[in-house]
Amino acid sequence: MIKLHKWKLLLIAVATNFTILLTLALGEIKVWGEIDWFDIVGEGGVSLLAALWLVFTLNSRPAGNVTNLLCLGLGFIFVGTFQDLLDEVIALPEGSFLRGGLESTLMPIGLLVLTFGLYHWHKEQLCFVEQRRRREQDIREYRWQDQLTDLGDARFLNQQLDQLLRQCRAARQPLALILLDLDQFNATNRAFGHKEGDRLLRELSELLILNLRRCDLLCRYAGDRFAIVLPNTPELLANELAGQLTRAVSSFAYKTNSGETIYHSASVGVAADNPDANKTVTEIATARLLAAKDRKKMESAA
Repeated sequence: MIKLHKWKLLLIAVATNFTILLTLALGEIKVWGEIDWFDIVGEGGVSLLAALWLVFTLNSRPAGNVTNLLCLGLGFIFVGTFQDLLDEVIALPEGSFLRGGLESTLMPIGLLVLTFGLYHWHKEQLCFVEQRRRREQDIREYRWQDQLTDLGDARFLNQQLDQLLRQCRAARQPLALILLDLDQFNATNRAFGHKEGDRLLRELSELLILNLRRCDLLCRYAGDRFAIVLPNTPELLANELAGQLTRAVSSFAYKTNSGETIYHSASVGVAADNPDANKTVTEIATARLLAAKDRKKMESAA
């Protein structure tokens, strides 16, 4: 990663060498006894830390405006502290700008630029966190997606149903659930193959979506069974919608690849949320769906 920033490092190295040459040209090296080694250790440590921060930053970041700000700020701090270190071994004439003036200028500028860079780095991290959250949500929702119809699966239905039940109960609004099951779907699979059955389910899911409201939730519950969650919908209206869906399915002319046209009927089970009931809304809708299918079997047998 640091190879991407070689020109930045070269520029800082040139500025540092220029500072050394200029300091040597204007001053004289101190004798051994004039050197304050305690100051050298302290100021040299600060300069070394600034250099390490600079290397670590460039080695862990791509090129960009935020990286440029961090590099520029740390570069000013490094050159300023390094010049302060040179003051301890090279005696500069009184009144020279390099004698404390360069450090007093570069250090606050470097800290200001570094602070500005850290502010934008913080905003950058917040964007990364939000992107990671969205990606994790997409992955989680993808795991709860039916791969055949692209609808939510049973796990997604249960999660959304629990959430919508809490919301509707808190707002004192009704909620209804429709379970819709194709009649004689297994016969279609046996007669035309599972590929035709899969295509039928995909096209049927599109048909159901076209006959639902924007607020309704359609999921593939299992096999040829679909679940429709109807927020803010009383049971009477839910039964009307269920009748419309069954009529739409019955009128749907499915064309097989062999050119045949087949029709299907559908059975439904409708249930409204009742917090006082002993069974859940899903259990009630399932029981009513199975009862409707049993009635059709008895009618066809008679």
